[in-house]
Amino acid sequence: MDKEYIKAKLANLPDSPGSYQMKDRHGEIIYVGKAKNLHNRVNQYFTGAHDFKTTRMVSEIEDFDFIVTASETEALVLEINLIKKYRPKFNIQFMDDSSYPYIKLTHEDYPRLLIARDMKKDRKAKYFGPFPDATAARNTQKLLQSLYPFRRCTRMPDKVCLYYHMGQCLGPCEYEVDPEVYQKMGEEVVSFLNGDTRAITEELKGKMQEASDALEFEKAMEYRNLLESISHVTKDTQNIEKDSAGSFDVFAYYADRGYLAVTGFLVRRGVVLNKEFRLSPLYGEAEEEFLSFLIQYYQDHPSARCYVPMDLSEEALEQLNSVLETSVSMAMRGYKRRLIEMCVDNAKKQLDLKFDVVERQESATEEAVKQLSELAGCRMNRVELFDNSHTSGTNTVAALVVYEDGLPSRKDYRLYKLHTGNSDVDSMKEVLYRRYFRLLKEDGHMPDGILVDGGLTQINAAKEIIDGLDLTDRIRIMGLVKDDHHHTNGLMDTDGEVFDIDKDSSLFFLLTRMQDEVHRSAITYHRKLRAKEQTRSMLDEIEGIGPKRKKALLKQFGSLTALRQADLEAIREVVPEAAARKVYEALHEE
Repeated sequence: MDKEYIKAKLANLPDSPGSYQMKDRHGEIIYVGKAKNLHNRVNQYFTGAHDFKTTRMVSEIEDFDFIVTASETEALVLEINLIKKYRPKFNIQFMDDSSYPYIKLTHEDYPRLLIARDMKKDRKAKYFGPFPDATAARNTQKLLQSLYPFRRCTRMPDKVCLYYHMGQCLGPCEYEVDPEVYQKMGEEVVSFLNGDTRAITEELKGKMQEASDALEFEKAMEYRNLLESISHVTKDTQNIEKDSAGSFDVFAYYADRGYLAVTGFLVRRGVVLNKEFRLSPLYGEAEEEFLSFLIQYYQDHPSARCYVPMDLSEEALEQLNSVLETSVSMAMRGYKRRLIEMCVDNAKKQLDLKFDVVERQESATEEAVKQLSELAGCRMNRVELFDNSHTSGTNTVAALVVYEDGLPSRKDYRLYKLHTGNSDVDSMKEVLYRRYFRLLKEDGHMPDGILVDGGLTQINAAKEIIDGLDLTDRIRIMGLVKDDHHHTNGLMDTDGEVFDIDKDSSLFFLLTRMQDEVHRSAITYHRKLRAKEQTRSMLDEIEGIGPKRKKALLKQFGSLTALRQADLEAIREVVPEAAARKVYEALHEE
C-alpha cells in the first residue's frame, strides 16, 4: 500500500453521501460500502484500532474509489447493485441464487400449472406459496394436475397426447375449449391453495362412492388416493402459534464477536412456514449490513409485508420502504413482536453454536495459506490447479480450479476441450499456454502460484510454458507429490526439492480439498462430453441434416432402424429432396 497516496486521497474525500469501493493489488473490488459522509466513513478504516477481521481486510486494500450520490438512500441502492455486479469477497453475501418454489398458474389462453422460483419474469401469472422445498411444491403440483385438467405441453402439438386420454388435459390443441372452463378451474385452484378444499373433497367422496357402488373398485381406489393426497398436502404440521393476520415475514439480527447472525420466519396464512438463517463476518455496522441483507433478500423473495425489530432506526426504515416493493414495518406488539423476540433468540443461539466452528475453520484456512506461502517463499493467496481426463486419448479435457485465500473461487473455474492426445505432459502444456496467454492478452488476474499434479516432469512442462510467456517472476510453480496410495504427502519446487507435509497440518487438508475439487471438476466434464458423444447418431454425420431435421425424421419414423427401412419417397415427405437423398444413400451404404 502506498501510504502517502492513500493519505492524500483520504484528505480529498467529500463530506457527501455515496458508495465507496475498496480494491486490492490486482485492482479487483474486495469490499463495497455506503456512507452518509464519505470522508468520515472511509477514513475510519485507516485510523485507529480494528478487530482482527477488519484489520485483515484493510491489509489487502491498495486503493479505493467512490461515487457521490444525492442521498444516503441512493447510496444504499448503489451499494447493493455493486455487490451484485462484483460479488466482493469481504461483503456479506446473502444472494445465494436459491429461492423458494411457488406454484405458478400462467396467464395464457390455455393456462398451465408450473413450478417457478422467480416471480418477476411473468408478473401476469398467479403465484401460490412459497413452499418450504421443491418436493412439497412438486407434490402439490402433481395433485392439482390430477384434479384439474390444465394444459401440460410447453408448445401446442398437432394432436392430443396421452394426458388427454387419461383425463388430465382438455386437449385444446385439437378441440375447442370454452375459456370460461379454464377460468372456473383457475378460481377453484386459487380456492384450493388458499386452504378451502371442502368442495373438491366432497366431490371426490361422491365419485368414490359411485364407483364403489358400480363395483369399479380400481376407479374408487384412484379417488381414495386423491383424497389421501389432499389430506397429506394440506395437513398442518405446524405447532407454532397461529395468527389470523395472514401472510408476512419477520426478520431480526444479532451481532457479536465480529459476526452478524440474521434470522427470519416466513409466516403464510398464519402458520410459520420456514426459517431463514445467515451467519457472516461483520466488516461494517450491524444495522447497515442488516439493511443490505433485507434488500438483497427481497429482490429474489418478494413478499407483501415484513416486520423488523423496534430498535431499527426510523431512517433505516424509511430507506427500506423507499427501495423495496415489500412494505417494512416495526413489530410493535402481540404475535409479531413475540416472533421478533424468537428471531433474536434464535440468532443469538445459532451464532453461539456456529461461532467456534466457523472461527476454527477460518483460522485453519488462514494457517494453511500461511504455510503454503512459507514453503513457496512468496505470497500464495491465489492458487490455480489443473487436471486432465480422457478415455484412450479421446475426449481429452482439462479443468482449472482457483482458490483465493484458501477458499474455492468458483466464478473463476474454467473447462477446456484439448486437442492433444493422451499425453499428460502435452495436455498440461496446451492448457497452461491457453490459460496464461489469454490472461496476458486480456490483462487478466494472474495467480500467485500454480500447483501441478505430478513430479518433476510435469513441473518442467509447466515451467517451459511459463518461461516462454515471460511469467517466471510473477507465478510460482510447485508440484503435488504423492505416496504409493496416490495421496498427497509433499510439495516439490522447480529445482526438484521435496517439502514433506505433516498429515495433521492445515496445509495437508487444504491441498487434499484442492486436489479432490480439481479432479471432480475434470471427471464431471469428461463424463458429460462422453455421454453427449454416445447419444450421437449417423444422422449427425450427414451434410444438410441439422438438429431440427434430425428431430423431424426421428419423430416421423421413430428410430434409425425404421428410417433405414423407409423408401426415398417417404423420407422426402419430411425433409427436402436433396437432404432426403443424402439420408437414404448414407443409410444404405454397404
